[in-house]
Amino acid sequence: MASLEERLEKATEEYQKLQKDLTAAVENRQRLDAQLTENEQVQKEFSQLKPANTVYKLIGPVLIKQEQSEAKQNVEKRLEFIKGEIKRTETRLKDLGEKAEKAKNEIVQLQTVRQAQQQQDAAAVAS
Repeated sequence: MASLEERLEKATEEYQKLQKDLTAAVENRQRLDAQLTENEQVQKEFSQLKPANTVYKLIGPVLIKQEQSEAKQNVEKRLEFIKGEIKRTETRLKDLGEKAEKAKNEIVQLQTVRQAQQQQDAAAVAS
């Protein structure tokens, strides 16, 4: 019986860890979505610029003049990076979700076995 209890406790701890990791991955995905939206908005603004417009980059507390082409390339690279991170995070979310589901099923199975054993023990005591 103690072995079953230990297995149940271990499975529960694993499930809780997976839930914590899943929550962190969801938060990361939301942060990436916000960054993607922000960078897409910047890209949209850049598409409306005329060659004579000046672009500035904020470095610390200072605005530094930057070439339009360089600024556009930087935004493109950031968008590519963010999209790659989103794909990686989606894969991680799927993997964690599957692992959490397996762990949950294991917990249910162990609880069922424990209940059956408790019922058998109660029946044996009653006899």
